[in-house]
Amino acid sequence: MSDLLLVEQCKQNNRKAQMALYRQYCDGMFVIANRYMKDAAAAEDAMQDAFIKAFSRMHQFKGDVTFGAWLKRIVINTCLDQIKARKVDLYAINEEVLSQADEDDWQVDDETSVPEIMQAIEELPEQYRVVVKMFLLEGYDHSEIADVLGISESASRTNLYRGKQKLQQTLNHLRYGTGY
Repeated sequence: MSDLLLVEQCKQNNRKAQMALYRQYCDGMFVIANRYMKDAAAAEDAMQDAFIKAFSRMHQFKGDVTFGAWLKRIVINTCLDQIKARKVDLYAINEEVLSQADEDDWQVDDETSVPEIMQAIEELPEQYRVVVKMFLLEGYDHSEIADVLGISESASRTNLYRGKQKLQQTLNHLRYGTGY
């Protein structure tokens, strides 16, 4: 059954259609939630909350994007809301001290594996980790990140720049610290 047909049935509170959409998207949405949350249980809770929000707001889905893209945005926003609720503050950066960060000055050794990069991202301080994930993994731009996190675009750029610098240091340390 197509997504559009399932969505239309979900708009009529058809529980079987909701379960079919859930089964179709739960694994992918869990992967996305797990990028943001510290552990699998928190990611699963966030994903479940996102599906509840999606089903309760199904009437807002207009079909201008795919259902998966619409749901992904709900999952990411739910994760970010839960992070904010835990009172993890993204610290404010003194705007007068900021300089424009060049986003293309970051390089990773070709021998670096994806799991090493993902682990290094997880080890970043919270304010950098969230921005790095949103920018590099989810494809958000700085205006969207600023809007979602309630920070300025320059703070988003700076957090990304500093996060990339810390990532590069960590990954270089991995290479040189293990005899490579």
